[in-house]
Amino acid sequence: MTPLSPLVKSFVSHFGEMGSRWGINRTVGQIYALIFVSPAPVNADDIAEALEFSRSNVSMGLKELQAWRLVRLKHQAGDRREYFDAPSDAWEIFRTLAEERRRREIEPTLSMLRNALLEQPTTEEDRIAQERMKSMHDLIELMTTWFDDVQRMDQKTLAQLMKMGSKVQRLLEFTGKVGVIKGGRA
Repeated sequence: MTPLSPLVKSFVSHFGEMGSRWGINRTVGQIYALIFVSPAPVNADDIAEALEFSRSNVSMGLKELQAWRLVRLKHQAGDRREYFDAPSDAWEIFRTLAEERRRREIEPTLSMLRNALLEQPTTEEDRIAQERMKSMHDLIELMTTWFDDVQRMDQKTLAQLMKMGSKVQRLLEFTGKVGVIKGGRA
């Protein structure tokens, strides 16, 4: 593999730093960044050489990235090595990350909250705790339903929705006023 250009080196370095803030190992973030910007699939030996990491660190990082479904395994004719590439579509990456975070973080929390809400409170403190847990559960359920709806949107519609920003609030306020007028309460 050719030495990394200053542009790629900067991106890989930054992505490693950001990865550690997002809860992934710095090394894994750098491996992902290199695969993401590579014009062709790369193998573990090339990654280790380019990033000056041990082959074992690269192998562990690749396994983690595969578990997150952020890289794909490829084979090349006449070569026994495994090659890896990453989706180049930022929307696909975002959706994959969001799904994985939901599966790993949100669903276990919802499951715990559901179980806690099935318990009969035995003290006033437990009753108050359950009320608060119920409000947390309801918010997370609402967000999860919204997330499901967003995941089903095509990319163009989702981009339009995101570009609307706070205009959505004005639209909802307007449609609420129209509904009041149509309902005869104006």
